[in-house]
Amino acid sequence: MGKQKTKKFAVMKRMISLKDSRLKEKDRAKGKEKRKKKDPSALKQREVTKYPSCLFFQYNTQLGPPYHILVDTNFINFSIKAKLDIVQSMMDCLYAKCIPCITDCVMAEIEKLGMKYRVALRIAKDPRFERLPCTHKGTYADDCLVQRVTQHKCYILATVDRDLKRRIRKIPGVPIMYISNHRYNIERMPDDYGAPRF
Repeated sequence: MGKQKTKKFAVMKRMISLKDSRLKEKDRAKGKEKRKKKDPSALKQREVTKYPSCLFFQYNTQLGPPYHILVDTNFINFSIKAKLDIVQSMMDCLYAKCIPCITDCVMAEIEKLGMKYRVALRIAKDPRFERLPCTHKGTYADDCLVQRVTQHKCYILATVDRDLKRRIRKIPGVPIMYISNHRYNIERMPDDYGAPRF
């Protein structure tokens, strides 16, 4: 039988001293910087996120008829499944004129889906829908919609995608339109606008 291996306790990691000849000048300077203590009386600078002037707490003053509604790919597909006319159902939900808006990214996403979703493509090319050009690279619609809604607070976002809804809920002042019980519903809309919630 051989020797049993025993654990060594309190073994410390060896550190090179700052006076060691193997260290370069710039590495020695880093060590000195770390040793400097922070002055507790110095003023602390911190970045405060700027909120747009259109928001009165969570209430968005830029919302009002005619409503501009950003439409997501799956919202069109689910509307077709539920046999809902998009523009008419939006008006029934909000009791006002609605202008559905489609970005280039959403259009590209529908085109990529192929022949199976040709009805959705035909609906998206409807002249009642307003086309919004995209200037960024790539065609990932979710990022595009989130970015647009963050920059301009005048939109309502229509989607059925849970992940996108979760991302939009973190942005204050943006209502979300979704489909439930074969009708359109709206979430986070100021109470004096639109149809009653169910």
